[in-house]
Amino acid sequence: MSFLFKACHDLMMFSGPEILKLLINFVNDKDAPNWQGYLYTGLLFACACLQTLILHQYFHICFVTGMRLKTAVIGAVYRKALVITNSARKTSTVGEIVNLMSVDAQRFMDLATYINMIWSAPLQVILALYLLWQNLGPSVLAGVAVMILLVPVNAVMAMKTKTYQVAHMKSKDNRIKLMNEILNGIKVLKLYAWELAFKEKVLGIRQEELKVLKKSAYLAAVSTFTWVCAPFLVALSTFAVYVLVDKNNVLDAQKAFVSLALFNILRFPLNILPMVISSMVQASVSLKRLRLFLSHEELEPDSIIRGSIKDAEGSIIVKNATFSWSRNDPPSLNDINFTVPEGSLIAIVGQVGCGKSSLLSALLGEMDKREGYVAVKGSVAYVPQQAWIQNAALKDNIIFGREMKESQYKCVIEACALLPDIEILPTGDRTEIGEKGVNLSGGQKQRVSLARAVYCNTDVYLFDDPLSAVDAHVGKHIFDKVIGPKGILKNKTRVLVTHGVSYLPLMDTIIVMTDGKISEMGSYQELLKQDGAFAEFLRTYANADQDVENGDENNPTVKEGKHMENGVLANEATGKPILRQLSNSSTYSGETGKSLKQTSTTELQKAPAEKNAWRLTEADTAKTGRVKATVYWEYMKAIGLFISFLSIFLFMCNHIAALASNYWLSLWTDDPVINGTQQHTHVRLGVYGALGMSQGIAVFGYSMAVSIGGIFASRHLHVGLLHSVLRCPMSFFERTPSGNLVNRFSKEMDTIDSMIPQIIKMFMGSLFNVIGACIIILLATPIAAIVIPPLGLVYFFVQRFYVATSRQLKRLESVSRSPVYSHFNETLLGVSVIRAFEEQKRFKQQSDLKVDENQKAYFPSIVANSRWHFGVSSRYCMLNVLLYVDEFFLQVTTYLNWLVRMSSELETNIVAVERVKEYSEMEKEAPWCIEKTAPPNNWPHEGKVEFRGYGLRYREDLDLVLKNINVTINGGEKVGIVGRTGAGKSSLTLGLFRINESAEGEIIIDGVNVAKIGLHDLRFKITIIPQDPVLFSGSLRMNLDPFDKYSDEEIWTSLELAHLKNFVSSLPDKLNHECSEGGENLSVGQRQLVCLARALLRKSKILVLDEATAAVDLETDDLIQSTIRTQFEDCTVLTIAHRLNTIMDYERVIVLDKGEIVECDSPANLLQKKGIFYSMAKDSGLV
Repeated sequence: MSFLFKACHDLMMFSGPEILKLLINFVNDKDAPNWQGYLYTGLLFACACLQTLILHQYFHICFVTGMRLKTAVIGAVYRKALVITNSARKTSTVGEIVNLMSVDAQRFMDLATYINMIWSAPLQVILALYLLWQNLGPSVLAGVAVMILLVPVNAVMAMKTKTYQVAHMKSKDNRIKLMNEILNGIKVLKLYAWELAFKEKVLGIRQEELKVLKKSAYLAAVSTFTWVCAPFLVALSTFAVYVLVDKNNVLDAQKAFVSLALFNILRFPLNILPMVISSMVQASVSLKRLRLFLSHEELEPDSIIRGSIKDAEGSIIVKNATFSWSRNDPPSLNDINFTVPEGSLIAIVGQVGCGKSSLLSALLGEMDKREGYVAVKGSVAYVPQQAWIQNAALKDNIIFGREMKESQYKCVIEACALLPDIEILPTGDRTEIGEKGVNLSGGQKQRVSLARAVYCNTDVYLFDDPLSAVDAHVGKHIFDKVIGPKGILKNKTRVLVTHGVSYLPLMDTIIVMTDGKISEMGSYQELLKQDGAFAEFLRTYANADQDVENGDENNPTVKEGKHMENGVLANEATGKPILRQLSNSSTYSGETGKSLKQTSTTELQKAPAEKNAWRLTEADTAKTGRVKATVYWEYMKAIGLFISFLSIFLFMCNHIAALASNYWLSLWTDDPVINGTQQHTHVRLGVYGALGMSQGIAVFGYSMAVSIGGIFASRHLHVGLLHSVLRCPMSFFERTPSGNLVNRFSKEMDTIDSMIPQIIKMFMGSLFNVIGACIIILLATPIAAIVIPPLGLVYFFVQRFYVATSRQLKRLESVSRSPVYSHFNETLLGVSVIRAFEEQKRFKQQSDLKVDENQKAYFPSIVANSRWHFGVSSRYCMLNVLLYVDEFFLQVTTYLNWLVRMSSELETNIVAVERVKEYSEMEKEAPWCIEKTAPPNNWPHEGKVEFRGYGLRYREDLDLVLKNINVTINGGEKVGIVGRTGAGKSSLTLGLFRINESAEGEIIIDGVNVAKIGLHDLRFKITIIPQDPVLFSGSLRMNLDPFDKYSDEEIWTSLELAHLKNFVSSLPDKLNHECSEGGENLSVGQRQLVCLARALLRKSKILVLDEATAAVDLETDDLIQSTIRTQFEDCTVLTIAHRLNTIMDYERVIVLDKGEIVECDSPANLLQKKGIFYSMAKDSGLV
């Protein structure tokens, strides 16, 4: 249909010059009847209206087609992301995939608007040249020669444009990838004071991106100059040949202005060709990128045999299997053979990086099976080592799309020890959980992840060390109630990766992994009898004669010695404690069974039914009303006022030259004809040529000025946005979905980079075209002054109404785009879980719904714009009839169409600047550096920490989560911080780093009030080893030392002390080993050791450990504890301890409860007092 509409429009476009020719003949013929004049003007009006109607119907079809194409691309990319292999994900970064969904999808949509110009522009050129031949004869061949000469120039520029576009998209991919990593790891950046290092990395990539944009701008300016000059050069060469070849060729009014009308028609396809070529080149690059992504390797669903397996053979069967993460990589798992009987409990143990998690991934089909046979019977549930939590209600995270069964649900949350947590939530299990579980502690996240798996009631359960993230007594409760021989999963097949020893005697089979192979396998007693490496390990770390208090004396059990706490490397993560802020009275009784039985399950439903009873995250909101003039002014200032006014001046010069050339042409046609010839032809031709060249130079100037100014504005706005986001407090990131921020850095910045400068050029061009046409009309027909103001007033009111609609729809479209990115980012983080639970279909539907919501705002804008443009154009068709004087009447409708369209586009796209500025003006945390109060370079020299009446709250409207904290920690003292869930342990350390500012009191370090100094002055001087290890894409060296402060020798020493030297030495690139996004090509344990190496490098006088050894095996844990004791011997060490055995040799232990210090003394004295610490030690089996 669009083809037919465009063809009709193009054919009708040439009716105007023909009617104009008849109209000029009518004016020159004094004997012609008046009805001919009325007829011609009526035809002119009818053609203009019909042409306008057809044109806007054409655009409507193109926009709708483009919208559907964009939606299809987003859907295809999302679906592909669900099935690509892990190796493919390394090559296609999150940044690239986000750009495919935002920028590249938009490129295809833009192409839909211009695609018909591929044939339409040549058709218009051919028809124009044909009619010019009719008017001026063979002299038009000179113009054709000029156009032919421009073809190779255009071809070269198209090739260069494609090269620049590829480089631009690559830089954009890298920038969005890095920004996504920064947003995901923002807490670590703040704790380490690394914001400036990563800001420089982003700006470095951005600089490369802007360099390419600048080259593209130069090329675009040359291209615009070429194609704007093309119609003039065609006209100049044609007129020159016409008048110079034969002196009897007279350029009269009919020939000149009919030809000029045809040259102006020729101007549009030649002017639009650069945009068409640019759009095609961009779409070509995007198509190549999309084709490359869609051709990535997919996981082979047939690599793991599902369905029925003979019961006699087992629930999981692996025979002679070899696995690798990529077909090109060496195998990670070799010669794997084992069978798991249905309903049995299997443990997988081994050192850090030996292949335990990889084996589970292989069973899920996440790895490439090189050879062998793998079969898994029935449905599978998977609990990853790092819990994946959705931005949804707690209940929705557990149910995970399944049918709600009340009794089963209550049973699951009780078994997973979630009842005490739900009790402290403001709306129970309906409370919204933030992105990545920001308002849950690590243990809570892991229990929610576990509850999700248990509720799904599958046949096979794969647990990747879930017990390491919870307190010892909670871990014992979960094992007893869920995983163990008497748990609710006792009849299911369970495979448990663990570092705990005390549970091993309860296992049916134990698989020992060593360097990607199964070194030993058998029951606990069988492995002891083999007297191999496993038996030696047990003799070192466990006392086989002791029993764990498991309620069953007949079961052989292991009691931990000095280095174990109840057999589990367990901890509670540093929560971003928005849960804890709601109630600081949460406790978890060591007698878990009793506590849970006494808790009424009706508490789960205490939440009110209102939809928005309590929300953590803030949805992206749309402003209302007109875009403020300050937004335009800010953009002009970002461009630079000099460049802004220079651009306007050059636009004026261009159109003055254009009007002057037309006026000069009209004077030329008025020259008297003497003896069949006109005088001074050479002068007329020379001046006409000079004016045309002046016009071309002005075009080149304003094109350069606007493009370079646009780059200045892009740089300024991006720097402001980046700096502002990095300066925002943690609370901002906890309540703001990442999609909102990614949207600003991706789609909105692309609009500012690429769209707005082009729209400004077209808007200014259309504006001056309309002004110029009106001036010519008024000069030629002064009576038109009566008609123009009323019609201008009508245009103004229509424009205000429709621009308001279009602008608000654009805002809504931008706002509704953020959830698409948030959902996509969330999906990528949890894709292995989604695949394991076979929930791909539901997530596809959710993605489609969010995309549809986005298009609901876009589609009305198409309809509104089409109606508006048609209404305005129709009114100006009447203006053409009333003011027919010369060929400007034929062009004013086209000019007004574009002015109306571009004014709409300008205001709707300037919304991107408004949205970027919105985030550039967010609340800021304290200054990074304060020169007046900067501490001495050797501060802290002692490491003495004093809390004086310290109190902390997370928001002004919330209660204190820490209150009346008064304690002095002497320099070099080793202090443990313990307490049950919600006691305020993590809040205390967050307060020390000023992640959250104090509500009362103060913290003094070596005589300096930390609230009075800059954040970086504080955070650079103290170090934390967080529980959640975060790495960034880049070299291993960069992850250890982003500021390049340390020598290679110092880095190797830190790696050796962190027990990573052998591993790093075995890597081909050593310190330059490239870490993938999130450090996914390292195990969680290895990532934790990298964080330890960071702390060793910084050599801070104060060290905070947040259960930093949860993800490592016992042997490595013992070595790490030894390293900490020796390397930080003279340092102040604060350890948040969930495994009490690690702090039993500390000088003091602080016990927190309900946000207050309830006990503070040496471990031995606290045990004698038999208070809270004693009960916790008893729960842990230490007394």
